[in-house]
Amino acid sequence: MASKSSPTIDVAGHLAEIEERGFTILEGVLLPDLADEIAEALARVERETSVAPAANDFEGRDTLRVYNLLIHGKTFERIPVHPDILPVVEGVLDQGCLLSSLSSIHIGPGENAQMIHTDDQLIALPRPHPALVCNSMLALTDFTEANGATRLVPGSHEFDHYPDPAKAYESIAAEMEKGSVLVWHGNLWHGGGANRTDAPRIGIANNYCAGFIRQQENQQLGIPREIARGFEPRLRRLVGYGVYRSLIGHVDKHDPVELLGEDGALKVVWDR
Repeated sequence: MASKSSPTIDVAGHLAEIEERGFTILEGVLLPDLADEIAEALARVERETSVAPAANDFEGRDTLRVYNLLIHGKTFERIPVHPDILPVVEGVLDQGCLLSSLSSIHIGPGENAQMIHTDDQLIALPRPHPALVCNSMLALTDFTEANGATRLVPGSHEFDHYPDPAKAYESIAAEMEKGSVLVWHGNLWHGGGANRTDAPRIGIANNYCAGFIRQQENQQLGIPREIARGFEPRLRRLVGYGVYRSLIGHVDKHDPVELLGEDGALKVVWDR
């Protein structure tokens, strides 16, 4: 099932860039009103949850992260199904992809650069391999080299090895204006940049995985069913209330969306 609205961007062109470089930037796809609405909603959540930096270098000692954003209000529900983001992700993975994680990354002044890594590194399959993960970063502030824009190693999605987190690598900054979205292949070497300014760099990490891969955030347990019932049908499927290729994820030969009161009408692969 595709997103409800038609994309306004050149999806094929962006997919070609991902195939060649491992990433693409969707310029200005978040309308200013939506970007501001998301930023205001995130600021509210940060206040209400009294979120604090983590005590490790990977998440950042001067970085605020809020996980499981879909439980924090309707505004965040618009992100995973955005009509200019989801079709690109579906082109890298397929239309059976899942939302792996929806979280915020608020890099504060003085934060150090994050270690270079890949988002599929814990799966540890021989490289290169087909995409299992496709992730995106929504810019809620301008992303610059000075304030910690995501660092990328172009073409590294085709490397035959994983990065060593203890080593430094030559990389480029994914600079983009507020409202733009960086989309990258899960095999790409990357990491958050250092913030050498006096203002935060704020973005939303909107991450997806193939339908046969376990999600980073356990959303069937982390999102209460009364909230999931209010999601639009495509978002319900994205968080895991669905079946991949008529088999993976069924509940006693029933579509798990039935747990939300929707008619699944599933025929598993054996019944076909």
